[in-house]
Amino acid sequence: MQMVDWLKAKMRSRYVAMLEEEVGRLRAENRAMLNSLLGTAGFAPVEDGDGRMAEVPRMRRRSWQQVQRVKEQEAE
Repeated sequence: MQMVDWLKAKMRSRYVAMLEEEVGRLRAENRAMLNSLLGTAGFAPVEDGDGRMAEVPRMRRRSWQQVQRVKEQEAE
């Protein structure tokens, strides 16, 4: 019975390691997709160069009047 228990433990640890690798891969893929979408929308990426999550600066929302005033000033 010891051999069967050892084999179960060995198989279970391999299975858990495989699942952990899959979770890491999926997290990296999700982070890449999020950064791609943010880049398309004109925002900075969510992670810095070390692979850690960076703080995302809050953007100030502007009214349509403020946007129009800026566009007029840039046109002059």
